[in-house]
Amino acid sequence: MVKNSFFHVLLFFYEKAYHRESSELKAEVNNAREVATQIKNQELVKQRRRQIVDAAVHLFVRHGYHKTTTRALAKETGLSIGSLYEYVSSKDDVLYLVCIAIHAEVEAGIQGALARSSHGRQALAEIIREYFYACNRMSDHVLLLYQVTHFLPEKWQKKVLETEIRITNLIVEAIRELNETGVFERLDEDTVDLLGHNISVLGHTWAFRRWYFAKRLTLDQYIDHQTAFIMGFLK
Repeated sequence: MVKNSFFHVLLFFYEKAYHRESSELKAEVNNAREVATQIKNQELVKQRRRQIVDAAVHLFVRHGYHKTTTRALAKETGLSIGSLYEYVSSKDDVLYLVCIAIHAEVEAGIQGALARSSHGRQALAEIIREYFYACNRMSDHVLLLYQVTHFLPEKWQKKVLETEIRITNLIVEAIRELNETGVFERLDEDTVDLLGHNISVLGHTWAFRRWYFAKRLTLDQYIDHQTAFIMGFLK
């Protein structure tokens, strides 16, 4: 019998993760600051860059990264080219900001699920659901991330991939903590890691194959089926 509810275990993990990764989360904020700007008002920078990111995703998906011009991007954003260059200096900057926006949205969804009061297997189901919801909200962004990350300069590409692993590790850690409570049969460390990455990819799969799945399943049905599949493995 499990002495502690999974929620308490997750809460314990969440607190550990926050302290352990606080420097990494600060680094993530600093990543966006690495993109040069002439504007001192950081709230305005955040707002304008969000506009730029949303416009860029729309154009990159429609026309492709290389065929999208800065002039087209400025027009889609509603800014003059001069104003655009006050917030970014190149399309590489824009692409990097797109990657940062995707990861911030997905990470917020997972950490929100970790902070809510759920018990036992339901806690893991809640993490899966919120993660899949985030992937759905950012489906065009996720698809774009896979298509164009390799166009980034090497130093930024490395940071994007590190952030992707950190987000997946939130899922892995939740599974690891659940594994230690004895809620299901003991899993070895490699299996825990693989399961976390499988969940990560299943969320992305909705973005990749939405054109197919959406004709047959609602998002909630897709989540229910995938969650049942995962829980069936966790006997």
